[in-house]
Amino acid sequence: MTRVKELFIALLLAFLITNNGVAQESVNIIPQPNSVERSEHSFTIADDTPIVVDKHNKKNAYYLQKSILPAFKMPIVSQGSKGIILKVAKDLLVDLGEEGYHLEVDRNSVSIIGSTEAGVFYGIQSMLQMLPLDLKENRENLELPAVNIIDHPRFSWRAFMLDESRHFKGMAQVKKLLDQMALLKMNVFHWHLTDDQGWRIEIKKYPKLTDVGAYRKNSQRGGWGSDKRSGEAHGGYYTQEQIKEIIAYAALRQITIIPEIEMPGHASAAIAAYPWLGTIGELKEVPVVFGKLPDSYNVADPRVYDFIQNVLSEVMDLFPVRIIHIGGDEVKFDAWKESKMVQGFMKENGLHSPADLQIFFTNKISKFLDKNDHRMMGWNEIMGQNVHEWQSDKDYEVKSTLATSAIIHFWKGNIDLINDAVSKGYDIVNSHHVNTYLDYSYEHISLQKAYDFNPIPDGLDKKYHDKVLGSGCQMWGEWIPTVADMDRQVFPRLAAFAEVGWTNTDNKDFNTFRTNLEMILKRWEKLGIAFAD
Repeated sequence: MTRVKELFIALLLAFLITNNGVAQESVNIIPQPNSVERSEHSFTIADDTPIVVDKHNKKNAYYLQKSILPAFKMPIVSQGSKGIILKVAKDLLVDLGEEGYHLEVDRNSVSIIGSTEAGVFYGIQSMLQMLPLDLKENRENLELPAVNIIDHPRFSWRAFMLDESRHFKGMAQVKKLLDQMALLKMNVFHWHLTDDQGWRIEIKKYPKLTDVGAYRKNSQRGGWGSDKRSGEAHGGYYTQEQIKEIIAYAALRQITIIPEIEMPGHASAAIAAYPWLGTIGELKEVPVVFGKLPDSYNVADPRVYDFIQNVLSEVMDLFPVRIIHIGGDEVKFDAWKESKMVQGFMKENGLHSPADLQIFFTNKISKFLDKNDHRMMGWNEIMGQNVHEWQSDKDYEVKSTLATSAIIHFWKGNIDLINDAVSKGYDIVNSHHVNTYLDYSYEHISLQKAYDFNPIPDGLDKKYHDKVLGSGCQMWGEWIPTVADMDRQVFPRLAAFAEVGWTNTDNKDFNTFRTNLEMILKRWEKLGIAFAD
């Protein structure tokens, strides 16, 4: 038995003992690790402290050396038993999972071991949070406390969503958010790139999507239904080269980017660019008001399917991820109900209701994605669930069944709808809006309410718990035009949601979290990131 394996087993036994009645020690790390032991010693970091890496961790070493510890030279070497040791031990996969890590600090070394590169990366984040904020000021006596940490996440899906359709934020802001997600061990950046008020991704086959769809003449202000306007044009988009740069930036931080291309509703920006895509056929420019707009893709027109498949083909070529989010929420059915072409299509295909038509459309998209080795994800309306008081129940009398490969992104409804989804075999991500919408005020979602959110709801049968992949928090951008305003909505609640996704419920404690948060807040202040008090 190797020393690593022996040590791991010993620590695992300690962890089991701890969880049988002995209080866990804590460290000032967010998310709070699931098993911690501390001792009196420390490890001193100096200029000549080597980063010892195996063949799997060269990127992690580069990240540590160049991005995080610029105050130190810290040579990267391939052999040695002293220094900061980064190692992948694939035989620990069963014990640690794909994202778990073992961090050991003693007098001679810092050892960070994971079954994958991702696990090692998260161990690095824990180590970094134990360091002083100003490394240059502390470089003469930079010490890490001696700890033994065995840690792994509760959920595999720990997401933050940024809506850039309503207000474009740009590459610098996205990278800043990715940096903080990485520090907090969040691993999914859900990128809402298209909606009624803006198309933000270059599609080479359809240049008008950005030439026309990425710009609007004005923007609504003052809330839903308001007549107030900003008086300023707004626009912007990402070229495919810029998106590749952001994807690479995220990958170095173990973050997967899930693009969201809205369909069949929330499509006004695309329809403004190519009016033949719409059902009503009257939209000539990108809307300046927010909310649920009347037109949707004309899903009875074969040209629309060609368009969507061409768009998704470019998206699939661009993003390495095997999941594409198609939105699917808040489709206003009036346009379909009033269209002779659509009504004829429904009759021809034996479709009972508008919701049946949406499922028919969605299944065609799912089949296309499946054929291309991808998986479809959408908000929970794609199941044919009526979650809106403004929709008619009659419009949701469905006889169709959604493709079984779909991931259901639950955002509205109750436990009955979740039970309905998981009992039918669907994987879900729980982002219930009353708990996870970052555009909501702190009066509606306080820091503690965010922290207390459990993606596995009360009343969900234990046999379905593994169908909940995790959770996401959403930053919708309608009423958050500036970066500073957005940051205050995101921070510090992002840290709370990070712990929701990572830390076992038995190890969570809001008072401990608040204490640990103080160092994170100082870090954000130093970086110039605005946050709510």
